[in-house]
Amino acid sequence: MLIGEVARRCGVSARMLRHYESLGLVRPSGRTGSGYREYSGEDIRRIFHIESLRSLGLSLREIGRALDDPGFMPSALVGDLIRQTRERIAAETELLTRLCRINAAEPAEWEDVLQVVALLQALGSKSADARQRAALSSGNEVPVPVEALVEAALSETDPNVAGALRWALARSGDSGSALLAQGLGSPVAAVRERAVQSLAELPGDEATGQLRGALTNPDAVVRGYAALALGTRGVADAAPTLIDMIVEGRNDTDAADALSVLASDTVTADQIATRLVDRLAHDTTEAPARGRLTQALAGIPGPTASHALVELSQDEDRAVALTAAYLLQLRDAR
Repeated sequence: MLIGEVARRCGVSARMLRHYESLGLVRPSGRTGSGYREYSGEDIRRIFHIESLRSLGLSLREIGRALDDPGFMPSALVGDLIRQTRERIAAETELLTRLCRINAAEPAEWEDVLQVVALLQALGSKSADARQRAALSSGNEVPVPVEALVEAALSETDPNVAGALRWALARSGDSGSALLAQGLGSPVAAVRERAVQSLAELPGDEATGQLRGALTNPDAVVRGYAALALGTRGVADAAPTLIDMIVEGRNDTDAADALSVLASDTVTADQIATRLVDRLAHDTTEAPARGRLTQALAGIPGPTASHALVELSQDEDRAVALTAAYLLQLRDAR
């Protein structure tokens, strides 16, 4: 079979076949009387083998070794190809992500593109100062894409930089709420904590909704941050979690302050006071927790809390009784 027909059947150009011959990959078995290359069936099978190995990403040099070395073991080479392919995919994915973020910033000129690139590079810098400056400067001229800010906030370990990133996210509105909420499901506890801390500083109904959902998160730390944030926003759904925090002694002072914010109207105040009294009366509530619950009643206005303190001033637990009596004196002095 002559080279032209081989090229048509194999889908390889005649020029490439000549290149294979120059490298010693394929040697036509014969020549016609006129001196033209003539390929046998075995030659054509070798060409198909070469093309198959090329499709796997092997170089022509590696293909020659694979086909001609009887002792060649493909496992190591295939393993290297897998590693190289994964590295290439990771690099291409990173490039795609960066391009999408630049596009999201809607740059009007090349100068804007360069500024976004510089900010993205600064957010990934090893220098905490550089990362902090990038976060604080975001949005001054060209906005940093919210996806980049969220990614940086979820991975940041320096507290000063983390604060700057949360500020930058809050400045951009609540557009990052959904992305941050994904971090609440991370298998890494630190990432979950950063996600809920960032959500707590975002304004808007969407962020509030994500924080409501976080009240049922399996992570007690996430539930606690969400409840504290919702308490300051006046969301009554946070009350049960805040009371749990008081019982467990986790940020109990902040939880009591958040409850006092929730108790801004008489109905809510009475409901919160009733919940606190119920936990005080629970058989499994230990003495230190009863003391914290009694102290929490100090910030709850209304007759229900006052009546509870009167009864607690006669409590068998002397520490609880003294605390309740003192709180009653403070109420009477107001």
